[in-house]
Amino acid sequence: MLVSHALKDGVLHLRLLRELDVTSRAAAALEIEAIVSAYRPGRVLLEFPTPSPSPASFSALARARRMCASLGIALAVSGPGSVPLQAPGSAPPAMTA
Repeated sequence: MLVSHALKDGVLHLRLLRELDVTSRAAAALEIEAIVSAYRPGRVLLEFPTPSPSPASFSALARARRMCASLGIALAVSGPGSVPLQAPGSAPPAMTA
């Protein structure tokens, strides 16, 4: 299992349990699709395990985004503890006091 899930107040909370790589990307995307299809929520929140997701994790997100858009389901994304995400190779966000 690569994805955990919980349905709370009509929002399906999905969490990647670990960073994805090439060999796990497709399996995680299929898990996400199966869970969303089973629940058909009004909104999905996908949480990544790290603030700097791998390209494979972003690829799974792209598949989830396309599927949710085709079903009319809103999709939001967050990092661990709701930290801002950054694309691979980008500088970390500046910290302000």
